[in-house]
Amino acid sequence: MNEVVLTNKNFTFEVEKCDIPVLVDFWATWCGPCQMLATIISEIADENVGKIKVCKVNVDEEMELAEQFNVESIPTVLCFKNGKLTKKSIGYCSKQEILDLL
Repeated sequence: MNEVVLTNKNFTFEVEKCDIPVLVDFWATWCGPCQMLATIISEIADENVGKIKVCKVNVDEEMELAEQFNVESIPTVLCFKNGKLTKKSIGYCSKQEILDLL
């Protein structure tokens, strides 16, 4: 597993100070589409080690992060480059659609 679990405490270090693109998956254990997307997110993480950092935010545990980025529906995937939010995708999407965000 190459995904980083994000919290309020490590967000700045893991995302804002990262020098490679960062993909952040906002999800919950009870969300069916989130579980379907989890496999794709894991594949992307495993296939792009060192090129893309893949992170996960459990919205039930990190509500402040979800609020900070106006996550109202899950799954939501955010893309960051140079610490800045560049793209956002809401709902289940294909692997290629996620890679296209980057």
